[in-house]
Amino acid sequence: MAKIVILTGAGISAESGIRTFRASDGLWEEHRIEEVATPEGWSRDPALVARFYNARRAAAAAAAPNAAHRALAALEADGRHEVLVVTQNVDDLHERGGSRNVIHMHGTLTGALCHACAHRWPAPPEMAPNDPCPACGARATRPDIVWFGEMPYRMEEIWEALRAADLFVSIGTSGNVYPAAGFVADAGHAGVPTLELNLEPSAGTRLFDAARHGPATEVVPAWVREMLA
Repeated sequence: MAKIVILTGAGISAESGIRTFRASDGLWEEHRIEEVATPEGWSRDPALVARFYNARRAAAAAAAPNAAHRALAALEADGRHEVLVVTQNVDDLHERGGSRNVIHMHGTLTGALCHACAHRWPAPPEMAPNDPCPACGARATRPDIVWFGEMPYRMEEIWEALRAADLFVSIGTSGNVYPAAGFVADAGHAGVPTLELNLEPSAGTRLFDAARHGPATEVVPAWVREMLA
């Protein structure tokens, strides 16, 4: 059974209506990245950060999985390949699209995290910094999101999966955000074949063995059909 590790980024959810941020102008939904996606921003104005992610949570809940999400779920469900989806996205569209083996390396909008004791629990639709932690009672609730300057989740597990893979596929990523941007080099050093599926060539496209470019809802289902043929 071939082991396939698939990295997904904002490009796979864009066609579901989930807006992406662009670091070139430093803005995300009209906010400075530093205000809403850093530990320092949360320390300065936790109420603003909570409102920002409440809006993101509502937007993600209103979105629906697209053909690319469903295609990856079909690849996993087929059973002829061992599929691991490692996503940079904080929405749950992979899971709602049918994928079961998913790692959210940047956290998830559906999770809440206690800043005091690190306890995690399902996030309510509306979260506030003074919501009490179910475990310790501290009023230090934040979104379970990995912000700039923080270490992504489950990195050792991801690196082990990359080294043991038979194929690494990157879908809808810019190739600008590390450590995920380094996955293609890590896979290449381990002798793992690599494939990029992206709207346009990423910053690291030259590092891939092969690349196909176009909308995720077109190139991902087409690739999956070939894998299942």
